[in-house]
Amino acid sequence: MSHKTNAARILDKGRIPYELKEYVVDESDLSAVTVAQKVGLSIEQVYKTLVARGDKTGIIVACIQGNHELHLKGLATLSRNKKVEIVSLKEVQPLTGYIRGGVSPIGMKKNYPVFIDLAVTKQEKISVSAGLRGLQLYLSPNDLISITKAQLGMISAAL
Repeated sequence: MSHKTNAARILDKGRIPYELKEYVVDESDLSAVTVAQKVGLSIEQVYKTLVARGDKTGIIVACIQGNHELHLKGLATLSRNKKVEIVSLKEVQPLTGYIRGGVSPIGMKKNYPVFIDLAVTKQEKISVSAGLRGLQLYLSPNDLISITKAQLGMISAAL
C-alpha cells in the first residue's frame, strides 16, 4: 500500500527528502516502542506526537522520543504558558484531523505551534507518524524542524 498522506504531500511540495515506513497496526498496542520494533528503528529515533493545551496559547503540539514522557512544566515554560495539559482523546481528531496513533506534527488542520525535544538533535534521522496508523515518515530532524517551524527545548523525561 502506497499512501500519500497530507504530511507526505507537504514534504513533497517542500522538496524535503523522506522515506515512508509501513507496519502492521495492532489496535491493542499503539506504543512507540512497538512501532520502533516493527519499522526496524531504535526507540531513540521514533518520536511520538502529543497534543496539548496551554492556558495562554491554546493548542500546542509536542514531539518527544517514543520511550519518554512529556514534561508538562518544561513544555509550559518553553511555550510561555503557566500550565499545559494533554488534550482528551476525543478532542485529538477534531483538533488535528488525525486519529490517535496516527497524529503527525506535519499537516494538521491548523498550524499549531510545534515543540520538539532537544534530544532530536542527537539523531541523524527520526521517524514520526505520517498521519495514518501503520505509516511512519523517516526524515532528518532539521527538515522536520524547518517544515513545522518548531522550537526546541527540554520537554521530556525518560520513562
